[in-house]
Amino acid sequence: MLPFDRIEYQNRIKKTKEEMNERGIEVLLISDPANMYYLTGYDAWSFYVHQMLILTIDQDQPIWVGRYMDANGVKATTWLHDQNIIAYPDHYVQSDHDHPMDFIAAFLIQSGQGNRRIGVEMDHYYFSAKAYQSLVRGLPNAQIKDGDLIVNHVRMIKSNQEIEYMKYAAKIAEQSMFRGVEMIRTGVRECDAAATMYYNMISGTKEHGGDYPSIVPLMPSGENTGNPHLTWSDRTYEEGEAAIVELAGCYKRYHSPLARTVSIGKPSRQLQELEPIVLEGIDQVLQTAKPGMTCGEVEAVWRRSIAKYGFHKEARIGYSVGLNYPPDWGEHTASLRQGDQTVLQPNMTFHFIPALWFDQHGIEISESIRVTENGIETLANYPRELIVQDPFPITQHAGMMS
Repeated sequence: MLPFDRIEYQNRIKKTKEEMNERGIEVLLISDPANMYYLTGYDAWSFYVHQMLILTIDQDQPIWVGRYMDANGVKATTWLHDQNIIAYPDHYVQSDHDHPMDFIAAFLIQSGQGNRRIGVEMDHYYFSAKAYQSLVRGLPNAQIKDGDLIVNHVRMIKSNQEIEYMKYAAKIAEQSMFRGVEMIRTGVRECDAAATMYYNMISGTKEHGGDYPSIVPLMPSGENTGNPHLTWSDRTYEEGEAAIVELAGCYKRYHSPLARTVSIGKPSRQLQELEPIVLEGIDQVLQTAKPGMTCGEVEAVWRRSIAKYGFHKEARIGYSVGLNYPPDWGEHTASLRQGDQTVLQPNMTFHFIPALWFDQHGIEISESIRVTENGIETLANYPRELIVQDPFPITQHAGMMS
């Protein structure tokens, strides 16, 4: 079931240990399920309880520690030896008295790691303040250090196999966008459009089945198109309003996000004015960005382009993207924003999302991009212009829904 060759996992562990050594960390405790998957292949919906991958600087293979009922899932999906899969009993799960970090701290002491420099992923969704307190209490002789984003930074430069998975995901995103946008018409409920997108995201293409994305489809409409992170409701679309769709195809946990803006009938004056400005800025970035530029320099290309028309964007225009689990498909490392000194290198991948949002309207057109040896390529092949949808009634559209 491994999605990558074992040699690739070994190379990832080697690079992670090099980063650990630079930070003075002897033992790295990994709670992010994406980082667990990256190093071992473990893939299950078990991250709602505490689990940990222990990577020790002087041991060949990491150790997974987690809930007893999940141990067989680790055996089924990873390359770890059985003796490196440690399970804690169920009385540690969501208990008022026992915490899984108590078990993990005791295991670290028992295995001779209790007095070492131990790094912890401090700012991940899956490691709570209480988990940190329990770990510190249980390891009085250890030096607890910030081990945040060590694996995430290793993940930034993708292997060719990872790029292939993201291209498969992009094909799924294309299909999901096409089918979903076809549903955005007068009289159709937002939830029915979302259901169509989800169906296509999960069923995938004939060649590659899809996976659940780390973020649900984001679908603000009407006056809410300036609010980018709204989802959907059971309201029906109306003629003359706009709708934004941001979704991602996902294959073997690798994401390729894609966003487009739809006008149901004739576009508003604001959209007609914004579309060429946004498209010009996108083209400028895609033609200019190349290895050796910093993320901040890429953002400056966009900023100068829209400044000619009197616009300024407060938020970043992109971020490193790829492998992840809910609640985010971003990698939490490099951002395409002013001041980011991360240097672009071949096989880095970003969600390039130079949207413009205002109080009661907005426009969103995005691409997942890969840094090549000479420039930038987009992973999806989908028309980039504003989508103008024929607003015929739902009764005429019923045949297309089947």
